[in-house]
Parts: sequence; structure tokens; C-alpha cells
Amino acid sequence: MKAVNWGVLGAANFALQHMARAIHEADGARFHSLATGTAAKAEPFRAFAPDLKVHGSYEALLADPEVEAVYIPLPNTLHVEWTRKAMEAGKHVLTEKPIAMKAAEIDDLIALRDKTGLMATEAYMIVHHPQWKRCRELVREGAIGRILHADAAFSYDNRDDPGNIRNRPETGGGSIPDIGVYAYGSVRWVTGAEPVSLSSKIVRENDVDVFAQVIGEMEGPGGRFTYGAMTSMRLFPRQEVVFQGATGLIRMTAPFNAGLFGEAQLHMFRAGKGDHVERFPGARQYRLQVEAFGRAVREGADYPWSLEDARGTQAMIDKVFAAAG
Repeated sequence: MKAVNWGVLGAANFALQHMARAIHEADGARFHSLATGTAAKAEPFRAFAPDLKVHGSYEALLADPEVEAVYIPLPNTLHVEWTRKAMEAGKHVLTEKPIAMKAAEIDDLIALRDKTGLMATEAYMIVHHPQWKRCRELVREGAIGRILHADAAFSYDNRDDPGNIRNRPETGGGSIPDIGVYAYGSVRWVTGAEPVSLSSKIVRENDVDVFAQVIGEMEGPGGRFTYGAMTSMRLFPRQEVVFQGATGLIRMTAPFNAGLFGEAQLHMFRAGKGDHVERFPGARQYRLQVEAFGRAVREGADYPWSLEDARGTQAMIDKVFAAAG
């Protein structure tokens, strides 16, 4: 497969540590260009991609005819604007989550994707990880019976970093936009269910949510089940997702930052069968995401997370905020 030429808008630390490296290392991808108005910020990227082309503005990168796909790691409030501009420039687009701040904002992106025929979606990396593919397979084949309950927890503590964009309202900060997309979207993706009722408690600091607790019910092809979720930017780090079925239970122990938070493991408990453990130590979800995107662009291969999927999770986020008043 001919490599896809990628450009990255902005020298974000997350791009430096994860996605730009994934693009550089992925099969079928080439880290071609970076857009940054500060030349010094390009140097850490050049350290692993010495032939990198650097543009002084986002517009200049989008005007580069050699760039075929664009990765957007900008602050949350800029995602819709630059996703639209990238598509209008004829580029395929992979935009960091959340791709929008409201579900309705995604509708125009869906329409533009359909009009242009370009590949455009949210960078929701967990669906590319084999632990999540395996969890979805087990749940949907009925390995633990009909799902009766699911809960998710994701927390970290950044109270000592007030300048972080996650702590700032003007950049769309908060635990729900940052990690609620995982606590909510992962359960949606595995079960195919959507919320039918939700209640939530949200604690805010500086007009961003730093703690959110959600309880409710979801309903999908397998029926209705209870749901609970907790996200926080003020608690000791925790990651866990549990699916409880009529005949068993699945627990994911490092579901979101696999390999960083801990080894990706799937534990399945069933009556009389003990603890069945599956481990996924070598999988790199960011690289897998880039490679899947490239296959979708070059070969029209199926891609596991669409703008419609992102809209569904954002609609759930909107409901969580509304439920808290």
C-alpha cells in the first residue's frame, strides 16, 4: 500500500508523545508535515523524523498538495472549525476526541464528509485495540449472557497544573470532554446500546467539571441494562470497565491507556469456570489507529469508529450535562 502523507496541525505535547510518533512508525503512513508558528517547537519532532517539512501556519499545511491526511490535536473548542477547513482543503481528517462540544455540531461535518467523499472521523483509539475488539466479540456472542449492568471509571489528578487546557473552560476543558468520551463511548461501542435515562452529579472548579458521576439505564439489541460511570481530574489514577451479564462478568483492567496505565488485560469470570485472563502486552493502539485509517483511505476498508459513532457519544455527554442542571 502506498504510504499516506500525513500533516499534523500544531505541536501539541500529545502529538509529540503519541500520535506523531505513531504516524512516523505506522505501516502505510509517512509523517510528512507539521504546522507550528514557533520553529523551536518543531525540533523535538525532527529528532525522530529528520526529513519533516515544517509549515508556519495551519493554512499553509492545508495548502500543501503533498499532504493527504491531517491529524488535529488542537484544543477541543477548535476541533470542528479545523476539521471543516481540512475537508474543504481536500484532506482526509483524523481529529482528536471530542471532535465537537455539542452533538449538533457534528451534523455539518457528516454532511461535508458525504459531499466530499473524504475519510473524516474522531481519533477514538481504543476501538483499534485487540482487548476491546475481544471484549465486544465476547459480549455480543453471549459469553457472559445478557448484559444486566455496565460501569466504567476513569480518573487522574492534574490539580497541580492549572494552566493545562483540561483545566481551562475556554479550551473546552473538563473530565467529561477529556475522558468521559471513553467511559461512555466504550460501553456504547461494545453493547450497541444508547442511554434511555440518566442522572448525574457534577463538581466544578473554574467552570470545568473535575468530577462527574452518572447512573442510568441503557438499551440496545440485547435489551435494557443499568449503567454507572465516574470520571475525575482530582482523584488518584484509576481505570476500569466492567460488564456484568446473567451468567458471567468481564473486567478490563487497563482499558484506556493500555501499556501506560498497566498491561491490557481482559478478565472473564463465569460460574464454575474460574478466572479466564487474556493479555495483550504488545498492542499499540495509536499505531493501529493510523494503520486502520490508511487502509480506509487507500483500500476503502471498514473503519470501526465513524462520525456517527462520535455523535452518539457526544449526544450522551450532552445528556449528562443536561441531567446535572
